[in-house]
Amino acid sequence: MTPDQIGLAAGFVFTLMIFSYLLGDNFLYRLAVYIFAGLAAGYITVLTVESVILPWLRGTVGSGEFGGIIIGILPVVLGVLLLTKSFRRYHKLGNLALGLIIGVGAAVGIIGAISGTLIPVMNDTVSALRPQASGDDAGIALFNGFLVVGGVICTLVYFGHFSRRAPDGTVRRGAFGRILGTIGQGFVVIALGALYGGAILTGLVILTERLAFIFTTIGGS
Repeated sequence: MTPDQIGLAAGFVFTLMIFSYLLGDNFLYRLAVYIFAGLAAGYITVLTVESVILPWLRGTVGSGEFGGIIIGILPVVLGVLLLTKSFRRYHKLGNLALGLIIGVGAAVGIIGAISGTLIPVMNDTVSALRPQASGDDAGIALFNGFLVVGGVICTLVYFGHFSRRAPDGTVRRGAFGRILGTIGQGFVVIALGALYGGAILTGLVILTERLAFIFTTIGGS
């Protein structure tokens, strides 16, 4: 058998093993899942070593410069500190690396969210509120702009703490805040429904492709 035929047969067998879950949890399904998880872990490991770790070491430690060597060794030191979290006596040393990783990750995430999401959305919203088109296009653009702004504000009110403290000590929202929060909840429900619908459609596409693969394989054989 050629490698293409072996791959085709393996894909057919694994597809049937996955579909066996329709009959209930069984050994064949679990075996297929374990094989897929192992292959994915191995592939990611090899890809990380060849595409990230080795180029990083060649560009830093392999450069022969003092600054490059320090930068190359720093991740190794952080990794060793993280390993100390497994030991009760030295677990506090791992907090240094963990705090640095979380802090840098949070800063990068915030900057990425602001520069890559919030600012472009704000620019698009402002542009929509001041359309350059005329007639029906201008009206639609203006409506879309107000819809985006209203959805963002109402969603922020729903998730935010725009409330007041009552005389009995309980925290309550005002009537206006409750109305905006309810509208924001509706926007959240619509967004989650759209995401869920997209996930279902994606699953149906994958299911259709796998069924077509099975029927094509059986017909070809």
